[in-house]
Amino acid sequence: MPVGEVGVEAFRVAVRQVAEATGAGRDAALRRLGEWGAADPALRRDAAEAICAHLRTPPAVSAVGDEDAAARREALRALGGLLRQAAVEAGGAGAVPEVVVDLAGATLVDADFGGCVLAGARFADARFLGATSFADARFTGGADFARAVFHGPARFDGARFAADAGFGRARFRGPASFDRVGFAGLAWFGRGEDELWEDDPAWDAVEAVRPAPWDEPNEDDPDWPVAVLMGDYQGWEEGGDGARFVGDVSFRGARFDGPAWFCKARFGADAAFRDARFGGPVHLEQPGVGLDGARWAGPADDGPSRWPLGWSPAPGPDGTRVLVADGSVAPYSRQLADRDPAVRRAGLRALGELGDARPELRQRVADAVCGYLRAPLPFAVTGGLTPAEAGEVELRRDAQRLLAARLRPAPTTLVSRATPAPDAAEEGRWPQIDLSLCGATLVDLDLSGCRAGHADFTGAQFHGATRFDGSTFAGAVFRLPGAEGRASFHGDVTFAGARLDRRYGVRDVLGGVVFHAGAVIDDPETPSAGEG
Repeated sequence: MPVGEVGVEAFRVAVRQVAEATGAGRDAALRRLGEWGAADPALRRDAAEAICAHLRTPPAVSAVGDEDAAARREALRALGGLLRQAAVEAGGAGAVPEVVVDLAGATLVDADFGGCVLAGARFADARFLGATSFADARFTGGADFARAVFHGPARFDGARFAADAGFGRARFRGPASFDRVGFAGLAWFGRGEDELWEDDPAWDAVEAVRPAPWDEPNEDDPDWPVAVLMGDYQGWEEGGDGARFVGDVSFRGARFDGPAWFCKARFGADAAFRDARFGGPVHLEQPGVGLDGARWAGPADDGPSRWPLGWSPAPGPDGTRVLVADGSVAPYSRQLADRDPAVRRAGLRALGELGDARPELRQRVADAVCGYLRAPLPFAVTGGLTPAEAGEVELRRDAQRLLAARLRPAPTTLVSRATPAPDAAEEGRWPQIDLSLCGATLVDLDLSGCRAGHADFTGAQFHGATRFDGSTFAGAVFRLPGAEGRASFHGDVTFAGARLDRRYGVRDVLGGVVFHAGAVIDDPETPSAGEG
């Protein structure tokens, strides 16, 4: 229905009703806006903005009730209808109507944007309840899903991103599918922070971010989703988290024309990249990733790419390189994504033996085990556990013990405090191994007496009894420079005799860390529960 037939005043009335009316009156106004926007390109942008403004209105209470959920579904149906009409008019060619969808911070219920065209997509900090679909959607501008939370299944199959797509710190709590997705620009699933200088005006925008409620099991840092990098004239500190996938995720047949960045992303289950195509730099080294049939055409001068332990590119057809699994390495790390706990336990054991036998792989093996410990858990590790959950926690302890056993000096090195041990006595331990345990959930961690290189415990959550007594690190960090990203100790911990850094004392390194129980530190004062 053209704008002349609708009438400017009728359109304005519908916009006001969407913002002010309730119940049936509001739902009728939403439907009218959707119909008018679909029928007349001249009304489409204003209709979409009015519907999005309604959806950005927070729920009246913390939980979405049945009536509110029904209203949000109605609004999404109206919005989806006019965006699909834009796709029909585009017809796969020609100019696409400039409809920017701004749903940053919105609460969306059973959102279906399948087959829609979005000139710009702002979904940062949005909460997606129920099932979500962007299947076959076209994003003709930038797409921002930073810190979004998908509570149910999420489908992006066949979607096309013509510009950069940002999923930094997005949380997928159900299965996620990106099969056959095309990323023409940067595909960002890695760390969610930006590097900002101290006087950067962008700090105002960062401080205005209101992320979705931080209700992750086992974690208690509400500022973690908005942690940033702050640069100064000497350098910058790095930390934080990438996208989290609690369930299975699939990128089968996906095409990455630009950088594919999964640095510090977390995969809690199977991550399938079968037959994916990579055209730029890649950072994808998590142990549960499968790359069967994947190819890489990235130029060598784009900088180093990172692949999972046991996978490397080899010459292939059409000038591309095929990702090939090293049969002597790959099976061990891939086992860590298996559904069967016995298979994962066997994989951990085999990884330890691999590192013992091949010193050149020890750091990569340690990285793979740390990646396993960083995998998100969908349940709380304290309190009553089901047998399956208790088994998962015990597997986590097994991975911790694997590292600790190889970071402790072999007994033969303890010949005499006054007599240095000979080099041969170092056999049986892995020297100068770095630990990347940023954001990990650790249970009854015992690193007493261990010797390691640099360790990143930024944002880590320590449950049960934790021991660092007598341990020595070249350097260890437990927090970002600001208030966010601090580690938390939920049980008793001891740092007696520990040396966490070559230059700083233990208390200096632990500044800002939260202790919920007792802490033993070789300083005149010991923090009480709740103090940093």
